[in-house]
Amino acid sequence: MNKLKFTTDNGSAFYKELRQKIDLHFLVNRIDKTGSKKMLFKIVLYFSLDILFYVLMITSTSLVSFYAFYLLMGLSILLTAFNISHDAAHGVAVKSKFWNRFLFSLSFNLQGNNAYVWGKNHNESHHLYTNVEGSDIDVLNNPLFRMTTSQPLKWYHKYQQYYAPFLYLLYSINWFLFRETLMLVNYSSRTIKIEIPKEEVVKLIVYKMLYIGYMIVLPIYVLPFDWTIIILAFVFNHFVVSLIFVGVLGVSHLSDFVKHPKANSDNTLDMSWPMLQMCTSVDYNANSTFFNWTLGGFNAHALHHLLPNVSHVHYLDILPIFREVAEKHNITYMEMSYRKSLAAHFRFLKTMGTQTQFIPRPYER
Repeated sequence: MNKLKFTTDNGSAFYKELRQKIDLHFLVNRIDKTGSKKMLFKIVLYFSLDILFYVLMITSTSLVSFYAFYLLMGLSILLTAFNISHDAAHGVAVKSKFWNRFLFSLSFNLQGNNAYVWGKNHNESHHLYTNVEGSDIDVLNNPLFRMTTSQPLKWYHKYQQYYAPFLYLLYSINWFLFRETLMLVNYSSRTIKIEIPKEEVVKLIVYKMLYIGYMIVLPIYVLPFDWTIIILAFVFNHFVVSLIFVGVLGVSHLSDFVKHPKANSDNTLDMSWPMLQMCTSVDYNANSTFFNWTLGGFNAHALHHLLPNVSHVHYLDILPIFREVAEKHNITYMEMSYRKSLAAHFRFLKTMGTQTQFIPRPYER
């Protein structure tokens, strides 16, 4: 990973005042930046739903109920990741460092994925160098998609906005079966290669086997359905989870409104770190109580990137402060409806598939 240096601009003053006002907000209201009682309720709710839907699935007597509870379990686990795992990864789900680590590790590893790998690279790569190729772990280097201008433009890329939704169906199952597994041999479809500590290699293998055990093997053993039915449920569940996951996260950084900055030869970006976060993130329906509750604040992505030490349960309260300070410092805050952010995502795919260069669309309210 290329470690970058930033420069000072008006984003620096914006960020300094933003942090001061946010700190004052929590001080005056005598509340912690970590999760409140609402978060504790969410923790109990989502883990309870995970267990409930699994029990209902594993005791199903009809095909309809089996599929329904299997998919509901998959959705519940995804919402647990959005609301609990992510905050815990940043150490803000609860006050205790131990319980944050425990909640993150439990909820992430039990999905068959490696908490260490994701947490380390999410915090030390994606959050630091958002959308910068060679520094942000989430920048793809996949021959089927052209997401960066450094990738050669192939004839089939002009169709990528059409075949993207079908490939998006494979995101989750690719992550589980191939993405982390290939990292074991130091191969990655990302622009950065990953080396995994030996201890985490063991955990990765054990939890993937455990996941296959309770999601496939045990249902085949105890349920009165053919094994092909169980496999289809497993695959279909990953299809649904993938579409929701990509639909929630993909529109934030892969948009024709955002920038994909390039570092200079000395690994310096011609902008401050706060400015990088503001020009590479799109927020949608940031005021929505429903989205905040279900998506764990992922719809307020710029706010989260600048204030990862604040739990998403506080976003609706501090959003007015965020907007006010951004406007004062003449910093563009890109927020729109989900429909517009989704359209911008597919325009981005079309542009990257037909043009060698990419110029972000000017944002207007």
